Amino acid sequence: MVFVMDVGNMNIKCGLFKNKALSASWRVSADRIRTADEYGMLIMQFFQYGQYDMDEVEGIIISSVIPSLNYTLEHMCQMYFKKEALFVGPGIKTGMNIRYENPKDLGPDRLATAIGAYDIYKLPCIVVDFGTATTFSCVDAGGDFLGGAICPGVKISADALVSQTARLPKIELFKPPRVIARNTVGGMQSGIIFGYAGMVDTMIERMREEMGESEAKAVATGGMANLISSETKNIEAVESRLSLFGLRILYERNR
Repeated sequence: MVFVMDVGNMNIKCGLFKNKALSASWRVSADRIRTADEYGMLIMQFFQYGQYDMDEVEGIIISSVIPSLNYTLEHMCQMYFKKEALFVGPGIKTGMNIRYENPKDLGPDRLATAIGAYDIYKLPCIVVDFGTATTFSCVDAGGDFLGGAICPGVKISADALVSQTARLPKIELFKPPRVIARNTVGGMQSGIIFGYAGMVDTMIERMREEMGESEAKAVATGGMANLISSETKNIEAVESRLSLFGLRILYERNR
């Protein structure tokens, strides 16, 4: 079995693969002050609950956007799995030509989702990852990573709207019944949800035009993917665990 971890700014997504199939997945908060033992005990409980044996894990790969957590997770893997974790970073074999001006600048999470999407669809694709930031990643028909865009995430946008205005309240993010709202909360929900969906559609259309791929597959992932994607015209699929599949492929290419 292969254990993968995708460390985001807010959460850590974990996946357990057996014979290339995802057997289980879990999510824990990315707490910078947790110790290696605390992470180890949490993961041990997940394994016990699913009746999986940690001794059967043959390899571990980690994608992390929080460098300060890397040593903690590396130490956790050594103590609880008796394995050295492979971290996605410079020098790793990606199997994908990265056409960034400086490939080292590309976030490991974006690399993993791009690899996962291309492996699933074998088509030019645009991956929209609705995380703390919303990222757009473009892969051409030959499997080359072309680049993309980075936008403020949905929750960051909502928090900024509240913190930078005197009278707007903190709201729950869900789809309002109509675009033309008749109260403040509904107006904020409309602007954030429908406005964000419109931005995503426009970005996808312009990226398809620049790529010269009018049929590029638009795939959404991340915590807010279902909420926003349902209001777009261009997103064709939602794969909530895309980064986990990409990490498994990266492990196979570097084992």
